[in-house]
Amino acid sequence: MTLLSVVIITLNEERNIGRCLASVRGIADDVVVVDSGSADRTGEICREYGARFVTHPWQGFAETKNFANSLALHPWILSLDADEALSDELRDSLQKIKKEGFSGVVWSMNRLTNYCGSWIKHCGWYPDKKIRLFHRDTARWAGLLIHETLEINTGIKVNHLKGDLLHFSYYTIGEHVAQANRYTDLAAEEAISKGKSAGCAGIIFKPLLRFIRDYFFRLGFMDGYYGYVICRISAHATFLKYSKIRQLGRIRSSVGLKQDKRDSNP
Repeated sequence: MTLLSVVIITLNEERNIGRCLASVRGIADDVVVVDSGSADRTGEICREYGARFVTHPWQGFAETKNFANSLALHPWILSLDADEALSDELRDSLQKIKKEGFSGVVWSMNRLTNYCGSWIKHCGWYPDKKIRLFHRDTARWAGLLIHETLEINTGIKVNHLKGDLLHFSYYTIGEHVAQANRYTDLAAEEAISKGKSAGCAGIIFKPLLRFIRDYFFRLGFMDGYYGYVICRISAHATFLKYSKIRQLGRIRSSVGLKQDKRDSNP
């Protein structure tokens, strides 16, 4: 049997972390939670479940997760977010391969999102395949401000597990709107740092195309009312992202021109 470490990062996750930790009981031989300054009961709940709770300054998603991986007692890691939990079928699949040995591969799983109490199976949200089970020496998180990705060493095979990773994303529409606003701030900063820009055509047409793609071609309409809400907010987030890229680019250009003028003056 292969020993397994479950690794989680947190910040004010008292409403989610207990469900996450309960779902890995019987699977995890070690649980480490790296927290970036929670002001709620996150730490207390983690300790109640027997997890090692470590406080560490926030370094961005990728680097914080890499630091957390370095604390795992065992090289095989199941990386979870605090708002995720294993379904019964996924837990059974993990238990089976754990007994057989994980071997020299990494494992992916489908992620099923719960949105305001409803399971979303379309909108481009499912199956949201994620690689979350890997040997520490074969994978590393990478990324800048947002959208961390797991980079796998060349030649490593990816197998797929049966069952869903349950993702409890947003409890209210307001939470979704607020996060879209925060993430588009970060996305704009990241785009500008890569030298990208946004024109009027992108601001006008890309949100519309995003809605058409998600609601019609990705069958968002089959998720009912919340499918429509999700597709509308996603389209609006696209509008915000490109608008912010354009605005931020103009601000940076203006500052650069002023600096150039100052430097050119005797």
